[in-house]
Amino acid sequence: MSARVDDPVDAFCRDNPAALAPTGEGVLDGLRFAAKDVFDIAGTRTGFGQPQWLATHAPAQTHADCITRLLAAGAELVGRTISDELCYSLTGDNSHYGAPKNSWGLDRLSGGSSSGSAAAVCAGLVDFALGTDCGGSVRVPSSYCGLLGLRTTHGRVPTPALLRFARAFDCIGWFARDADIFARVGRVLLPDARESGAFKRVLIAADAFEAVEADIADALTPAIDTIAAQADEIQTIRLADDGLACWFETFRILQAADVWDALGDWVTQTRPTLGPGVRERMAQAARIDAGALRKARVHRADIVARLDHLIGEDDVVVLPTTPRPAPPRGETDASLETTYRSQAMSLLCSAGLAGLPQMSLPLAMKDGLPLGLSIMTRRNGDMRLIELAGRVCPQAPIPPGRAPL
Repeated sequence: MSARVDDPVDAFCRDNPAALAPTGEGVLDGLRFAAKDVFDIAGTRTGFGQPQWLATHAPAQTHADCITRLLAAGAELVGRTISDELCYSLTGDNSHYGAPKNSWGLDRLSGGSSSGSAAAVCAGLVDFALGTDCGGSVRVPSSYCGLLGLRTTHGRVPTPALLRFARAFDCIGWFARDADIFARVGRVLLPDARESGAFKRVLIAADAFEAVEADIADALTPAIDTIAAQADEIQTIRLADDGLACWFETFRILQAADVWDALGDWVTQTRPTLGPGVRERMAQAARIDAGALRKARVHRADIVARLDHLIGEDDVVVLPTTPRPAPPRGETDASLETTYRSQAMSLLCSAGLAGLPQMSLPLAMKDGLPLGLSIMTRRNGDMRLIELAGRVCPQAPIPPGRAPL
């Protein structure tokens, strides 16, 4: 086991710590990383951001596949990071374990559900960190904390020994400040990537930009120009012919049904104490109507077909990652739900529904806080996104008063 890491931002799990020395040498030599509390680490218990889950599950028998790969490539695991409860939130505020601090503003949320991983990278405690993304759980904290963050193509990175949340959407992703480090991690986790090279056309998702306030769209305009300068052609498109809010509703139904399939038996038998927001969403998941589920599955197939047609082999789509910078800590889940969650999920759901890779880039600021711009492409174009990120954003900005790692 490795030494404990200092944790001034409350990013790491205290009830179930874990640390491992490298097992080999490679492209990640000398780098330190952290892993979200959903990745199994042999001999330790994985907590899922929920104390009763931690208490009712035995230690893992094996490491998650990606943990094994990273250790073999020379990286050191320094700790397990806090997740939102059962991953069923985007806020980064766990009612049982607290809210990891955002170094851009200690009065601001770090975003969830991969909150601790993002907070640890933002604070310079590690070089990179693993997260997972179902509905936006890497992309949202990337935007809030001013980091590079990737939701990989669905199924692209193997998920053995990863806790199941919503299998139809769950993806492994990671955070870093340095684009070179980000790409080195990509070469380990995406070792057989074939697609590479510059994109020829930038597609600006007009309906996504219309879904945010005008001042947010204005703040992102220079970042759009930066991306557009990397391609030969620019075109404005609309992702959703029937509206992004309609797409989110389809995502919500499908995700909830999958979540209940994965966790319903445990919730029913254990009757855990769930925090606000998570409690209500889990109750809704238990009541998904079979007819609505059938319709949602048909609609998802239509969405996949539309995006497959809309996004060409050499296209990259540009859209806001989140509707605003990091919200203040202490906002109630009800206020976040009514004023923000639906708006955010309307932006985030496209990649999940179609299984596409999407990467958030820290290319904009608003009121002194980072604001992410997302790039999205066809399935298995993950490394092309990472290469583009390296050209336009070699280093993420450092929060005021925080020294480089």
